[in-house]
Amino acid sequence: MTTLTRPDVRARLDLPWTHVDDHYVAGAWTASTGRTRIDVVDPATQEPWGSVPDATPDDVEAATAAADRAFRDGPWPRLRPAERAGYLLRIADEVKKRAEVMAWTTSRENGTPITETLGAASNAAGIFRHFAGLASHLESPDVRAFPGGNAESLVDRDPVGVCALIAPWNFPINLVVTKLAPALLAGCTTVIKPASPTPLSLRFVVEAVEAAGVPAGVVNLLTGSGAVGDALVRHPRTAKVAFTGSTPVGRKIAAACGELLRPVTLELGGKSSAIVLPDADLDAMSRVLIRSCLRNTGQTCYISTRILAPAQRHDEIVDMVTRTVTEAKLGDPFDEDTVFGPVATGAQYDTVLDYLASARAEGARAVAGGHAAEVDRGWFIEPTVLTDVTPRMRVAREEIFGPVVTVLRYETVDDAVALANSTDFGLGGLVFSDDQDAALAVARRMDTGSVGINFFASNHNAPFGGRHDSGLGVEYGVEGLSAYLSYKSIHRRP
Repeated sequence: MTTLTRPDVRARLDLPWTHVDDHYVAGAWTASTGRTRIDVVDPATQEPWGSVPDATPDDVEAATAAADRAFRDGPWPRLRPAERAGYLLRIADEVKKRAEVMAWTTSRENGTPITETLGAASNAAGIFRHFAGLASHLESPDVRAFPGGNAESLVDRDPVGVCALIAPWNFPINLVVTKLAPALLAGCTTVIKPASPTPLSLRFVVEAVEAAGVPAGVVNLLTGSGAVGDALVRHPRTAKVAFTGSTPVGRKIAAACGELLRPVTLELGGKSSAIVLPDADLDAMSRVLIRSCLRNTGQTCYISTRILAPAQRHDEIVDMVTRTVTEAKLGDPFDEDTVFGPVATGAQYDTVLDYLASARAEGARAVAGGHAAEVDRGWFIEPTVLTDVTPRMRVAREEIFGPVVTVLRYETVDDAVALANSTDFGLGGLVFSDDQDAALAVARRMDTGSVGINFFASNHNAPFGGRHDSGLGVEYGVEGLSAYLSYKSIHRRP
C-alpha cells in the first residue's frame, strides 16, 4: 500500500473561492434562490473541499433573461466585430494573469496533473486571440452575383442569439472557451453551465470577462446538476446549444434540439485508433505516446486508446508501450513529476474498474496494471496496457475514459483501416510511420474527424469535430465561428 504524500502546496490551495453561494447573472455575483448545494471533492483524497449552489428554475430564468436583454437591448451585438475582438484580446490578457490559481483549482477539482493544468490559461488565451483575429471575416462585405448577372445578394452574418454553453469535467476551462470565444466574437450572449464536479475553476474565466469590461448580461454562469443543463437546453430564450460530454447525454440534447428546431454543436465521445505502420519509429512514438493515447489519465475524448499493431512487430510494440506506461509516475496531481493522477470522480472510478473486469472476463491480458492502484486514499487506477484484445470486446468498442490502452493485432494495412473504422465513433486518430506519403494515404481512409501523423494536437485554425456517435458540427476555425451565426440574404438589383 502506497501512502499518498501531498507536496506542500497549502499556500497555493488557499483559493479565493471554495464554498460559494452565488451565480454570475447580469454582470454581478448574485445569491442563488435555492438552498441545495453540490460538494466539490478532491479526487486524490476523496475529501470535500468546496461547494456551490444548485441553480433553481428561478436562477435559470434570471440568467436567460439577462442574456436575452443583453442581446436584444444591449450594445454587444451592435458593436463592430473589431470592437468585440478588442474585448477578446483583453479577456485573453486577464485569463493569463490567473494562470496559476486557475491551474491549482482545476487540479483540485478533477485530479488533472498540475503540469497539464498550468497550460490551460495559455491555451485559453490563445483561443480568445485566435477568434479575435477572425473579426475581419465578419467585417468584410459578402456580395454574391446572381448567376444571370442581373442582380446581386448581400449575405449578412447575424449573431444567432442567446447560447447555452455546457461543459464537461475533464478540461473545464478550455472546453468552455472553445465555445465562448466564437460566441462572443459573433455577437451572441451566453449562459455557461460547467460540469458539477468542476464548478469553481470557471469563475476565473468569468472574473477575466468582468475585468475586461464586457457589458453586463453578455456572459452568465450557473452551477448545478444536469437538470440545470437540461433546463437551459429547453428554455424558450435559448437560441443555440453547444455541448461537450458523453454520447448518451449528447443524444438527449440532440433530441431536444431537434424537437425545438434549435441549432446545436455536440462534441461527444471517442474510441480512436493509432495505426502503427510496419516502418514506424517506435522510439519517436514512445515520446508522444502518453499525450496521444493516455492524456489526462486517459480522460480525453480524442486520444487514440486503441493501438493497432502489425503482426510482425506486435510484441515489440507491446514491449515499448508497456515500458513507456510503467515508467510514468502515478501520484498526487500537485507533484510536478506526476503523469497519471486519479480518476476524476467516484462514479468514473467504478466505471473504469468495471471495464477492466469485463476485459479479464472476455480474455484480454493486462501486461501492465489492470486493477485499482494500492494507494491509501483517492480514486487511483493503475495505468493499464491490455493485449490479446479482440474487436468485439467491450474495451475495444466502448469509450473507457480512464488510464487504459488496448493493443490489437492486424495483418495488412487494409485490415488496420477496417479495424480503425469498425467502431461507432469517429473523433480522432493517429498514423505512425516514417513514410509521410503512406501515412497520409492511410489517414485519408480513416473515417474520423481528425487524424494526426506521428503526433496529435488541436489546431485553433482548423475545424475539430466528430463523425457518427462522436458528435455534430465542429469547433475552431472559421467553421467553428459560423456555428454562432445566422445568415440572411438580401437580394437587390445594382
